[in-house]
Amino acid sequence: MAKELFAIFGNPVSHSKSPLMHNLAFQGLSYDACYTRYLLENGSTLKETFSNLKLKGVNVTVPHKEAAFNACDFLDPFAQKIGVVNTIIEKEGKLYGYNTDAPGFLKAISEFKEIKTVLFLGAGGTAQATSVILKDEGYEVTLLNRSEERLKKYKVDNFKTYTFETFEPQTYDLVINMTSAGLEDDSLPAPKEILDTVIPQAKACMDVIYGKETAFLKLAKSHNKPTKDGSDMLLYQGIIAFEYFTQSSYTFESIKSYMQKAFIL
Repeated sequence: MAKELFAIFGNPVSHSKSPLMHNLAFQGLSYDACYTRYLLENGSTLKETFSNLKLKGVNVTVPHKEAAFNACDFLDPFAQKIGVVNTIIEKEGKLYGYNTDAPGFLKAISEFKEIKTVLFLGAGGTAQATSVILKDEGYEVTLLNRSEERLKKYKVDNFKTYTFETFEPQTYDLVINMTSAGLEDDSLPAPKEILDTVIPQAKACMDVIYGKETAFLKLAKSHNKPTKDGSDMLLYQGIIAFEYFTQSSYTFESIKSYMQKAFIL
């Protein structure tokens, strides 16, 4: 049987640790496959690109998670519910879509205790997936976004939403940067005067960006708050994606034992 090929689609994608994570697991578990990265500039070409590269599966990162949803022939119930996909596998010529961000995120924040209220900074694809699973698990989620347009679907689902102009600060146990602000520069996900209002009241702060201390996390530390970057979320969603890629041939812990090495290399 030919070696299976997997990839991550995104823009930007050069920073992604996913190839290292998955290749360490493929090698460690003696699964005959290879995982690479692909800079996908236009999300509407996702399905065509997947086919042309003869891939068996992909992970999809910003800004193409909604395009990935639209590219799939079949969707699992949770992906169908939230409208975003970050994991696709090919079976008999059809594309099957899943979302592993949400369960990975839920596992990542489980170390924060006594968290009830959560403020999301940003309302993109990652927020779409994680807001729903948090709500299902009993958390109260509020979304703060630069523009009104992205908030419309959250309002329909009865989330509290604000723009920078309409924001009315409350106390939030956990404040999370869900945007790419800080990935390639020192920008903040919201105006500093807003962050200086909500961070001091929070129990902890988290950033979905991984591998660097963003300006947001630095600001949280200046207020003496416990912080966490997106490494655990990336690791856990990657393990769940790997389970889909390999038809659940391996246990969560056995995959984790190899994948987590990517964060110390």
